[in-house]
Amino acid sequence: MKQLALDFASQPLPTLDNFIVGRNGELLANLRRLATRQAHERFLYAWGRPGSGRSHLLKGTVAGLQRAGAAAVFISCAAETRLAEGLDRMDCVALDDVDRLDEGGQSAAFGLYNALRERNGALLACGSAPPVQLKLREDLVTRLAWGLVYQVHALTDDEKAQALADHAAGRGFRLLPEVCDYLLTRASRDLPSLLATLDALDRYSLETKRPVTVSLARELLQAADRRDR
Repeated sequence: MKQLALDFASQPLPTLDNFIVGRNGELLANLRRLATRQAHERFLYAWGRPGSGRSHLLKGTVAGLQRAGAAAVFISCAAETRLAEGLDRMDCVALDDVDRLDEGGQSAAFGLYNALRERNGALLACGSAPPVQLKLREDLVTRLAWGLVYQVHALTDDEKAQALADHAAGRGFRLLPEVCDYLLTRASRDLPSLLATLDALDRYSLETKRPVTVSLARELLQAADRRDR
């Protein structure tokens, strides 16, 4: 089996246009307004489980702002993250996994929030829980709760199935319901991984000149599993 077919890592860059909305319509609408610099509220905090799409939304908003000529940056936070000087002069700063910051990072994020507010900048942040449940310094928690706060709702299995079917149709083939069910139960369940698996399955189908069936999907996933051991 060619390496090309086994390459599940090829995923499109996150944008607001390729985010599958699900139950997040109001959140997406507010981020679209912010990305086009038409938002009245410039501070937003989103929370949700890993794989819910919260990082995708932050990256997509930053990408939209950059295309519009704004100075925007996405920062993936960790305990050792130190926020660079000059961020307060950005049009927008997006802090992913803000709840991972240590004491020094939290202090810097608090100062950055205040500085951006004074300069009419914007700050987006996301974490694993609502602000009130975050184990962060109280003044930073208060700032994060000042703006808009949204839960990012993960897609249901029915919504994932529809997204997979639409993606398959865009690639020119019909995804059989039994193949979709197989992928949802046997492959990685986050949507980007599922879409990458579907792309790999389509490539394998073309290479082998065989239709996309459960048997073909099983063969591909087993080969990928053997490769990764």
